[in-house]
Amino acid sequence: MSAVTVRNTRTGNLRNRSPNYRLTKHSSLTWPDVFNPPLVLPTRLGGGGPVSVAARPLRPAAGIVRTMTLADDIATVSALTPEGRNGRLIIPTPPTFDTIEAERTHRKQKLAGALRLFGRLGFGEGVAGHITCRDPEHTDHFWVNPFGMSFRQIRVSDLILVNHEGEVVVGDRPVNRAAFVIHSAIHKARPDVIAAAHSHSIYGKAWSSLGRLLDPITQDACAFFEDHVVCADGGGRIVLELDGGDSLAAALGPHKAVIHRNHGLVTVGQTVDEAVWYFITMERSCQAQLLAEAAGTPLLIPEEDARFTRQCTTGPYAGWFNFQPLWDEIGRSDPDLFD
Repeated sequence: MSAVTVRNTRTGNLRNRSPNYRLTKHSSLTWPDVFNPPLVLPTRLGGGGPVSVAARPLRPAAGIVRTMTLADDIATVSALTPEGRNGRLIIPTPPTFDTIEAERTHRKQKLAGALRLFGRLGFGEGVAGHITCRDPEHTDHFWVNPFGMSFRQIRVSDLILVNHEGEVVVGDRPVNRAAFVIHSAIHKARPDVIAAAHSHSIYGKAWSSLGRLLDPITQDACAFFEDHVVCADGGGRIVLELDGGDSLAAALGPHKAVIHRNHGLVTVGQTVDEAVWYFITMERSCQAQLLAEAAGTPLLIPEEDARFTRQCTTGPYAGWFNFQPLWDEIGRSDPDLFD
């Protein structure tokens, strides 16, 4: 844990966002290792003393003053005042588990829900497309959707467990060979990756045919600035051989996403939530750039600003957090996914 001093720039009424804000008060914030800056969500509004948040340690120089940004605004406009809440805000955080079985169940539920969302968003293309999730106990095994089943009908009980040798360990349905080849290579090459997502989504595959990186033309696209790559090797050829998966995993490197030329998008994350959110927002960024270039010549966000925006709005927690509204929606509308 490392401590960060943040200067609170607001002294007005937090309920009505009074414009009379001045530099007046300091609060000490403690940053666990889960979140990225500047997602600073104070658990106490307007009060002094330490407040716990979750973020990747900033390790700033002594005496540095950082102004709260996005999360400070979230707290200001949406959080209840301390009265009646013991001065604390509810901050969503990734769950922790007492048993491996509980963690496995949670991951499988998220995976089934994510697959349902892929179906709802129109990412299905016949039998193509797959999301995988590493098993928490047998880390050289991963859970995946069965070959030939509609995204929109998948339940927890339908998921297949496959090992890195290509053997089906749990389940009685076949697994897409391309899914095994791509995902086993990624899970082997990236021990930090819990989940990986790929589909033949319309805008992702259209953009992939250009063999180009996404440009920073919107704030959302900045999430991928200097954090995605294009893989030309085997582009357009169905990935059935192990060396094809290995080359894709090698191209991905330490990044969150790879555009496989003439094929589509692949995204990864430390949770199912993160991997799937970045796939969804990358697909939409492909759509936005295709539309913008059809209309004219998009103006690029300056590199320094694009880099700053990426640093401020992405990371394992940001990806997880952005997925939560979609998870809440699919869990409520499709309760049978938990079967």
